[in-house]
Amino acid sequence: MVTRLFFLHALGASAREWDRVIEELEDVGECVALDLPGFGGSADADLDVAGLVDWLAGQVAARQPQNWAVVGHSMGGKVATLAAARARDGDPAFAGLAAVVLLAASPPAPEPMAEERRAEMIGWFDDGHISADEAATFVDANTATPLPEPLRSQATGDVERSGRLAWKGWLERGSREDWQRAAGTLSVPALIVAGSEDGDLGEQAQRRLNLPHYRDARVEVVAGAAHLLPYEQPAAVAALIREHVLPAFGRALPAPFAALLASDRVSRRTRAVIMERHAAPPPGNVLSPEQRAVLAALVETVLPGGADPVDLAGRIDAMLTSGIGDGWRSADLPADAEAWTSGLDTLDRLAGGFADQTSADRDQLLHAVNDASRSADGAMFDAGQMRLWFAEARAEIARQWMALPATMARIGYDGFAVGGDGPRKQGYRRTAADTIEDWQTLETPS
Repeated sequence: MVTRLFFLHALGASAREWDRVIEELEDVGECVALDLPGFGGSADADLDVAGLVDWLAGQVAARQPQNWAVVGHSMGGKVATLAAARARDGDPAFAGLAAVVLLAASPPAPEPMAEERRAEMIGWFDDGHISADEAATFVDANTATPLPEPLRSQATGDVERSGRLAWKGWLERGSREDWQRAAGTLSVPALIVAGSEDGDLGEQAQRRLNLPHYRDARVEVVAGAAHLLPYEQPAAVAALIREHVLPAFGRALPAPFAALLASDRVSRRTRAVIMERHAAPPPGNVLSPEQRAVLAALVETVLPGGADPVDLAGRIDAMLTSGIGDGWRSADLPADAEAWTSGLDTLDRLAGGFADQTSADRDQLLHAVNDASRSADGAMFDAGQMRLWFAEARAEIARQWMALPATMARIGYDGFAVGGDGPRKQGYRRTAADTIEDWQTLETPS
């Protein structure tokens, strides 16, 4: 499995701003620090935000990672979030995105900035290039304390190398563009980092402007830093990145499955649905913590070793919260939400604490429930209702488990890969038993 971390720098910086961060992360995956167009000595370019995202798509696609993360700083953060939106929407160039890290990130909304300061910064390039003094002013204004040498010279040197078109294009247009609707809500896990001394893009701005776009996110504040976090606190930044991306990489889909999912045999819509299923579920609010613990124990008993019980319990709670089930229920049971809460409470009462029992005792109790031979005084459901509910619970647990891409990969299922976005759907050519086609590379467990 190829894992890569792509790093996007801030306005006026270059790939070099990540040097000391990457030194701490070489064992996490291949680190690819990129010079955005017009910076770091690259050819000057006047790209809008969409153009920058397209450019990143080309950089990622050229390296073909099956499992990757994007780390975006300031200007690069806006690009990172919109890349995540494209991944959510099924763009094959961004397939396999496992995690996002935002450092003092520009949001999808117009970036907060005093217009007087914006005008001053634009004016620095009126004669075609920025002076050394102006570059130093920019760097010093964005750090909590002056950077030590030679870092300060490196940072100011990068500002001086910035292209006029790229610099002014970002300040005049890119930073002002409103992409909130396109960003929407993202399920990819995100780490949002702010410097304790940052101004416009500090903690409060990150919570207000970036956090609402991520369903699974947390905000961390780095002390002793303002806006140039990779220069100011590289060790702290690297530790946060490591802590965030390793679990995300750990739950990646197997490489053959990921490659098939990114192929032209899969439509954008199908790819988006499958990756949404692979993401952590949205929070549910039908089940109490105690009921979710009982449900996790039930999952563990019904599917021993088959799935993460806590994750699957969360998915069922999310399903109940959404109100979208399988469209069927027994006439002798109430609606789904009430049926699940009553069934779990009754199961817990029958067991005298279902989650606390051994696996053998839980299994024995469930056999009795299935035989309608156990009831409890004062329980919500009688023995007959429990038998019906347990049948529905087993079906829903199996349904949720089979819908997971990890399960599809585990059993070698590739039925989703029969038609991409073109007018002609590929389908299957060989349908006889025990025959496979060249594109069917999934391996089933031995």
